[in-house]
Amino acid sequence: MQKRVVLIVLVQMLLAIPAFNANTKLSALQFFVGHWQGTVHGEPGSGTVERDYELVMNETFIRVRNKSVYPPQEKNPKSETHEDFGLFSYDGNRKKHVLRQFHVEGFVNQYVEDTFAPDGKKMVFVTETIENIPAGWRARETYQIRNDNEFTERFELAPPGEEFKLYSESAFKRAKAGKAD
Repeated sequence: MQKRVVLIVLVQMLLAIPAFNANTKLSALQFFVGHWQGTVHGEPGSGTVERDYELVMNETFIRVRNKSVYPPQEKNPKSETHEDFGLFSYDGNRKKHVLRQFHVEGFVNQYVEDTFAPDGKKMVFVTETIENIPAGWRARETYQIRNDNEFTERFELAPPGEEFKLYSESAFKRAKAGKAD
């Protein structure tokens, strides 16, 4: 009888502890879920960009798919198509969002949340690691929400021992809202 009472008390205590809910932790990024189109300007020239953000795996992660196309131009006479995909997650131990990106060129970037404005309109992520690039390089992505249907993204790089320099800036407009897998 005493064991049963202890078991009941333990079960009640466990039920009272709020469960980890990644979706709640990802709610700060919910704005991005959907299909986006826009323009990109930077080192490779000027082009167009399409990006999809979607909740996946029981809304535990946000998957990102990106494609930037730079047509032939003075800065880039041969043209260029850049593709990457990534996953946003929430690291409960650090209480920070993490972005892991996989690039067609073979780079794998792991960013961690650096700054998250209290109003949620500006988010800065800085790399912890970058695979397949010489040691010491860093990258930074800054997202600035302009209104309910627009945001900008600044992508900056820093060689070893140097400050960040703008590589590209994209302006996105919402094409349609997204949905979970």
